[in-house]
Amino acid sequence: MAQENRDLLDRLLEAGNGVLRCEPAWVARDFLPPGRRLGLPEHAYDAGERGAICERWLASTTKADNAVGPEDEGLSHVVGEHGERLLLRDAVAADPVAIMGAAYAAAHPAGLGRLAKIFDYADRLPYHIHPPQEYASLVGRNAKDESYHFLPGADLGAHPETFLGVHPWIAERSAHEVLLPYLVDWDSDLILRHARAELQVAGEGFHVPSGVLHAPGTALTLELQEDSDVLSMFQALNAGRIISKDLLFKDVRPRDRQRHGERFPLGFVDWQTNGDPWFYENRHLSPQPVPGSDGDGEETWVFYNTTKYAGKRLVIPPGGVHRLREPGVYSVFAWEGEGRFAGHEVRGGDPGRDELVVTHEAATRVHEVAATGPRDLVVFLFFGPDLHPGTPSIAGRAR
Repeated sequence: MAQENRDLLDRLLEAGNGVLRCEPAWVARDFLPPGRRLGLPEHAYDAGERGAICERWLASTTKADNAVGPEDEGLSHVVGEHGERLLLRDAVAADPVAIMGAAYAAAHPAGLGRLAKIFDYADRLPYHIHPPQEYASLVGRNAKDESYHFLPGADLGAHPETFLGVHPWIAERSAHEVLLPYLVDWDSDLILRHARAELQVAGEGFHVPSGVLHAPGTALTLELQEDSDVLSMFQALNAGRIISKDLLFKDVRPRDRQRHGERFPLGFVDWQTNGDPWFYENRHLSPQPVPGSDGDGEETWVFYNTTKYAGKRLVIPPGGVHRLREPGVYSVFAWEGEGRFAGHEVRGGDPGRDELVVTHEAATRVHEVAATGPRDLVVFLFFGPDLHPGTPSIAGRAR
């Protein structure tokens, strides 16, 4: 099978001149209703016992950690013009050098190391946390630092605000157990009284490291994160119903749950970061210009403040041409407009024609992006760990 995958990958790379096309990877969730802004037909959002389609994962090598669902849920397939189909995860495993380049593949044996997604919920997500690496390792998983960009031109939904962290006094007074009764009782949403809410503004976002409590609002959100699906829910009542308490312990070993109960997930919390009185100033992401851009487009960093991943937005006016040369493999998502990207047609709003992977060889040579339609072409580029270490840093700027 490995040789078959490699042979197919070779054919796809040759046909695409180093660029691979991805088909959409839809992901269902069963704890919230969908926002229905992913461009699917109305009937397609209902996923039966799996819940509803609430997310689309982009150029993903990460499997969705759902209790019920297909074996490949969350995993992207690369496809050819004649019906050829191969999991991107299997493509990377078959020939990591062809996808990532020799040096980068040797330094990053786990693979691409990032996951981009769009999440689309009709109600605010419950207040939850992603365990830091020391805890994620206990269950054989990766941590999940993540960042958000609120997509412009989409309905913001009913609750376009995100609760982030905890009030500073909780960290300052080491009053950590103030949250414990909500986890024990598991009957309300009143834990949110201990957090601050920030407005979701289209075209902006936030950087949320592992260990930070958060309850994302209803804006249609483009997210870039580490390649993981770990979490622990801290809010019981959400969208009018009590969610399963098993989600509090989703990534907790049974022996730790038995020995420590609800106290154990409190260990996931980075109290200093959560209680930072300058949390907004130190984690808010506004677009930052990319120096040295070449062509008619405007490049801005929208995912930064970390070396674990990076992402930029490229906007090209009608008829414009922009040239790119990147340090390594990256993936592409076209949000609006239409054009040609490294020789491949892209169309925003057309799943199946809006998503590419630009492999190392193609990425590191000059390649062109052209806007061929009557309006701006808007595309997002996603990079894995260490590819753009020089992205902007905002940590501590409020001080």
